[in-house]
Amino acid sequence: MTDSSTMSFPVTTIASIGAHEGQTVTLRGWLYNLRESGKLLFPIFRDGTGTIQGIVPKAAVTPETFDTVRNLTQESSVIVTGKVRADKRAPSGYELDVEKVEVIQRVPEEAPFPISLKEHGTDFLMEHRHLWIRTPRQSAILRIRAEIIKAARDFLDDNGFTLTDPPILTPAACEGTSTLFPVDYFGDEAFLTQSGQLYIESTALALGKVYSFGPTFRAEKSKTRRHLTEFWMVEPEMAYAGLDDLMVLAEEFISFIVDRVLTRRAADMKVIGRDITKLETIKAPFPRLRYDDAVAMLNEAHAKGLIEHPFEYGNDFGSPDETYLSSQFDRPVMVHRYPANVKAFYMEPDPVEPKYALCVDVLAPEGYGEIIGGSQRIASYELLKQRIEEHKLPIEAFQWYLDLRRYGSVPHSGFGMGIERAVAWICGLDHVRETIPFARTLNRMYP
Repeated sequence: MTDSSTMSFPVTTIASIGAHEGQTVTLRGWLYNLRESGKLLFPIFRDGTGTIQGIVPKAAVTPETFDTVRNLTQESSVIVTGKVRADKRAPSGYELDVEKVEVIQRVPEEAPFPISLKEHGTDFLMEHRHLWIRTPRQSAILRIRAEIIKAARDFLDDNGFTLTDPPILTPAACEGTSTLFPVDYFGDEAFLTQSGQLYIESTALALGKVYSFGPTFRAEKSKTRRHLTEFWMVEPEMAYAGLDDLMVLAEEFISFIVDRVLTRRAADMKVIGRDITKLETIKAPFPRLRYDDAVAMLNEAHAKGLIEHPFEYGNDFGSPDETYLSSQFDRPVMVHRYPANVKAFYMEPDPVEPKYALCVDVLAPEGYGEIIGGSQRIASYELLKQRIEEHKLPIEAFQWYLDLRRYGSVPHSGFGMGIERAVAWICGLDHVRETIPFARTLNRMYP
C-alpha cells in the first residue's frame, strides 16, 4: 500500500472544491471550529473563500493525525489533505474526509483567539476588527463588496466609460465647506476630497464618458448607521447627457450590480442570511417620483398617522422620510427635481421651471436611504459663476472649473454611488461599519 504522506495532491480552495468530488485534495487555511463526538472529530476549516467541515474518524487515520486535530485551537493555521465527498446536508454541499493535517502555527491555549463563537459586543468586535473579519459572515460581506465593485467597473467599462482618477487632495469643496477635512499642503490649505465629480467633469469633456472610483471623505459629525467619514465612491460622468439619460444609466447600473451578486455570490448571501427574494425584483425601469409628489406622499402619510411629523416643503429629505418613501416600492425609487435652493451649486435648473434642479436621488428599498445622488450640471459660464458667488465659495479656486464652460461647454450629467451604502442594502446589514474592512467613524480610527 502506498504511503499517502509521500504523495502530492492538487491544492484547491473551498470555493472550488466541488470540481474535485471523489478526489483527494489539499487545502491551505485555518481552523474555524472543532467539535468532538466520541471517536469522531468534526473540524471546520476556512481558507478565505469559504468554510468546509472535515470528518476525522479515529479508526481511519493515524493516531498522530487524530491527536493533532483533537489538539488544534481556534485560528491555528493548517494544511489539510483529504477526500472530497458530496453531502447535501453540509452548508457548502461537500465535506472533507481528512487524511492528514500539517500544523503551520498553533495558537496557544494561554493566549487564545480573542473572538470566540459566543456573542461579543459591538465595541469589542470593532476594537478587534482586524480579527473579526476572519469570521464567515464578515468574510462573506467583504467578498460581496468585492463583487459589487467588480460589477460596477465591468458595467461601466463595457458601456464605453473610461476610468480617470481625480486627486485626493483638492483646493476646494464640491458640496460646500462645512464637512471638509483640512490638510496643510506645504503652507497652503488643502482638503481631502468629498467627491471626484468636478475633476471628472473635466475628463468627460475630454473623453466623452468617464468614471472615477476612489476614497472620499466627509467630516460630518454623524452617528447614524448610514454614515462613515471615509468611504468609497464610484462616479460616472457623461458629456452630451441630460437628466433622463442619467436616470436610465442609474437604473441599469443598479440592476446589473444586483443581478451579478445574485448570480455569483449566492453562497455568500446564504452565509449572511440575506432574503434574496427582496433583491430578485430589482429590475429596470425604476419608479420615478418628482420631489413635490414625494412631499405630498409624506404629508398624506402624516395625516393618516403613519409617520410622526409633517414634512416642511423645501427641506431635503431626512432618513425617516427616505425610509417611508422607499417602503412604498419593491425596488429603488428615483426622486427627481428637488427645489434648486436645497441642492448643490453646480446643478442645472429645469428650463421649464427654474426653481427646480435637474437632479435625482435613488432611494434603496428596505429603509437604506439614498444610494445614488446625481444631476445634470450647469452648462452656462455666467450662471455657474453666479451660483459660486451665491454660495460664497472662493471664486479663485474654481477658475479652472469655470474654464470648462468657457471652452466648448455642453450639457453633461453624472452621479455618485457610495459603495458602502450599496453593500449595506444588498447584504441587508444594520450598519455600514460592516461594509468595509476598517471603518472610519466619528469616534473610531483604530485599528
